[in-house]
Amino acid sequence: MDAQSELNAKIARIVRTYQSNILRLAYAYVRNTQDAEDIAQEVFLAFMKAAPAFTNAEHEKAYLLRATINRCKNHFKSGWIKNRRPMPETMRYEAPEASSMLHYVLALEEKYRMPLHLYYYEGYSIKEIAKIMGEKSATIGTRLARARETLKTRIGGIENV
Repeated sequence: MDAQSELNAKIARIVRTYQSNILRLAYAYVRNTQDAEDIAQEVFLAFMKAAPAFTNAEHEKAYLLRATINRCKNHFKSGWIKNRRPMPETMRYEAPEASSMLHYVLALEEKYRMPLHLYYYEGYSIKEIAKIMGEKSATIGTRLARARETLKTRIGGIENV
């Protein structure tokens, strides 16, 4: 197998393995399906161009999640996003009662939403999240606790969801 075939096989494996993780994280960050798909595509294209080598799968996944967070931040800095208006509520095609818990999670501030996503959806520990986000472990632990408390207050307990 030549070098190009090996690279193509590696990229195909990475996309299959991590596409749902990248899409979920991007969606949790930007709260828009189309933008999340664009960001995921950009992350995989950048990965393909850089073709970094990793010692294990955890480093690979952490690299992709960090790249996704960075792309999401860049997304909000673009002039297109700054001048875009949201779609009117009357034009939405999602049922209002669909995924009420997701609605509450997405309503959280970014600094609470990202650790919550990485902890519960991606299965990272507080220490790993701190490394990915470039924060202290105590900060991430506090943000998780505050996110849980905010959700508990807004929802009124798990029995109401």
